Amino acid sequence: MRLCGAPHKRKGISGLAMLAQTVLRQKPASGAVFAFRGRRGDRLKLLYWDGQGFCLYYKILERGRFPWPSAADGAARLTSAQLAMLWEGIDWRRPNWGAPPTRAG
Repeated sequence: MRLCGAPHKRKGISGLAMLAQTVLRQKPASGAVFAFRGRRGDRLKLLYWDGQGFCLYYKILERGRFPWPSAADGAARLTSAQLAMLWEGIDWRRPNWGAPPTRAG
């Protein structure tokens, strides 16, 4: 999973694949998931090659913003668990797991 900067909101599969290739210098069909967040932070596009073609997932949050690394950090790599948190709008950098149990049994 690789995070990319804010693309133009009208970019589709071809444009996003080109960004992954030119900006990140990655093969878009490598099997990695590429994430693109809109400038306002409430829109997220995920680009993924499933072996037969590209899949594009698009989500708009009704409230809040998707967590994102600063531009100075450049691209970030996330685990599948962090990707799931990102898709749900949970801050994958500081997840709140709750308090551990005080007693067992």
